[in-house]
Amino acid sequence: MLTTQQIQTLEKELHAMEERLTQTEKETEMVQSAQDSVGELSMYDNHPADMGTELYEREKDLALNTHAEDELGKVQHALQAIKDGTYGTCEVCGKNIQYERLEAIPYTTVCIEDAEQSVPEDRPVEEDILIMAEPNSFAERRSGDRRDYEDSFQEIARSGTSETPSDFSGNENRDYADLYDDDSDEATEEYEDFAVSDIRGKPAGVVHSEESEEYKEELDAEGLESPLGDIPYHKGDSYVDDKK
Repeated sequence: MLTTQQIQTLEKELHAMEERLTQTEKETEMVQSAQDSVGELSMYDNHPADMGTELYEREKDLALNTHAEDELGKVQHALQAIKDGTYGTCEVCGKNIQYERLEAIPYTTVCIEDAEQSVPEDRPVEEDILIMAEPNSFAERRSGDRRDYEDSFQEIARSGTSETPSDFSGNENRDYADLYDDDSDEATEEYEDFAVSDIRGKPAGVVHSEESEEYKEELDAEGLESPLGDIPYHKGDSYVDDKK
């Protein structure tokens, strides 16, 4: 059971939340059309990227406005419960709500047990299509079991871009489905070494992949300095030194 001082403290917090949410709702309210908000009579002469920025800002304001309106309704409902003398009692089971929960969420009117039961179990339909990112992808850099990102743009572009088949020379007969298909089997090099630097940007050596280390061991086992054979030693650089 909440004490009078606890209820007064929570009521003060609810009024502060009500004021903030009301201000946010007013600031994000859309009272103008997209053309009026940017001061343009027509959208056709603007670059798609510029209009994309304006669309993003409008969608953000709409999301903030919807969230503020929803939260404000919860706060006002809690304030009405204080007036009715039912604040701090679960509306579902009738049990007392812990003060610690009300401190974290002052506008709640249900206990934590009933709140957990009201969480929707259905997942977004997008999860049927989207593929989860590969776990521990950064940890696999040294093992060689890493993904080839050479064709990353092609993978993303297949989902859609602002380009059409007519924008590409020689692709008049292609359609949107195979616009960015690349049938080449080219890939990154089999053995790669990476030059690294320290936090100050100074060279800190070279990181060798496991394939590169195994390749060098194979050359050592054959007694070779390179796939072309032993490299002859030259005291000078034949490309720049004058022949005498």
